[in-house]
Amino acid sequence: MDLLAILKAVILGLVEGLTEFAPVSSTGHMIIVDDMWLKSQEFLGKYTANTFKVVIQLGSILAVVVIFRNRFIDLLGLKRFSRGALEPVPDGQPSQISGSGRLKLGQVLTGLLPAGVTGMLFEDYIDEYLFSTSTVLIGLVIGAIFMICADLFAPKRVKVQTVDQITYGQALAVGLIQCFSLWPGFSRSGSTISGGVLLGMSHRAAADFTFIMAVPIMAGASFISLLKNWQYFTLDALPFFIAGFISAFVFALLSMRFFLKLINRIKLLPFAIYRIVLAAIVYIIFF
Repeated sequence: MDLLAILKAVILGLVEGLTEFAPVSSTGHMIIVDDMWLKSQEFLGKYTANTFKVVIQLGSILAVVVIFRNRFIDLLGLKRFSRGALEPVPDGQPSQISGSGRLKLGQVLTGLLPAGVTGMLFEDYIDEYLFSTSTVLIGLVIGAIFMICADLFAPKRVKVQTVDQITYGQALAVGLIQCFSLWPGFSRSGSTISGGVLLGMSHRAAADFTFIMAVPIMAGASFISLLKNWQYFTLDALPFFIAGFISAFVFALLSMRFFLKLINRIKLLPFAIYRIVLAAIVYIIFF
């Protein structure tokens, strides 16, 4: 594994980290960048390269755990925190929570169950047929349209200002919408934030719930991929995986803090426009 291959791993980790939690599809960006320029399949092989794209998400997962560490400790019942300590990146908005409600682990599990089950049932099909530039372009455009609709048709009165006000019904509805993100390019955060906004959540509450749900579902997908593709991990490929993991962690940590501070202000429209422009550019270049 030469230095050029390590550099490619760092670049893919950068792409993953910068895009995982923005509603632009990290998987879609990695597939586009890899297919058009880096071509990791040429020196790793198809299945090892696809597994790498999943495994480096563990770096992004670690970034979520670091930022939301108090929230996860609270959810697991290991320690109770004050409301202020549960908000990892305050955006200057006053808390509008009333009563003693808090987000519960059961709500998180309810939200991730639909996509988790669907992902396990169709994982082989997705890996075999949907990891391509053409399918990503479809996901980018359709996902962008969904995001625009969320901003245009969201209820005028925001009922859920923080994740502590989310109901089990809303958690299930967001989880069902998250199934769309199994199509590469659609975006996990794009689908769930849009769905949450349409259900009356603030953009920040929907984003926080999205990121909290992402940890178990992304960790589960990575673990399953590791078990099924263990034979593709070699000592030669190990530096590539390590470099991608570290790169994804660092850039996810930076980008997520930035995103959470801005999401209530800029909403989803700028990201939707970016997705459509990106899809058009890639279509012109690639096809």
